[in-house]
Amino acid sequence: MSEIPSADFMREFNKNLIEEFRANGGKVGGQFADANLLLLTTTGAKSGQPRLAPLACFTVDGKLIIIGSKAGADTNPDWVHNLRANPRAHIEVGTDAYDVVSRELPRPERDELFEKVVAAAPGFGEYQSKTSRVIPLFELQRA
Repeated sequence: MSEIPSADFMREFNKNLIEEFRANGGKVGGQFADANLLLLTTTGAKSGQPRLAPLACFTVDGKLIIIGSKAGADTNPDWVHNLRANPRAHIEVGTDAYDVVSRELPRPERDELFEKVVAAAPGFGEYQSKTSRVIPLFELQRA
């Protein structure tokens, strides 16, 4: 079982990924070369400051979905807490950028869509098996 990366490692990794995403119209190389990514800007639940995170995204049943996996850690990513506190956010997808409203999927809907996500990206199933928490899914709709 692989270890969860340190916060410092992830900050630097995400910073480089964001720079590559913006420099290449939403495309990146390496392990995410074939993945659909977006940049999510939330409002910090405690700080009220903008918080930026690169995330994998999926279109499932016509819905734009993001997954709070945090590589299978026992805690949710910070952006999950931020969206729960303030569901309005901003995303960058490819060269497009717009405001969204998020909706955390209720458990039955989450379970159905999570199966479809895992079918497309089995790594998310591995992340779920590493943790006792239910990895949340959020739908993003243009505001």
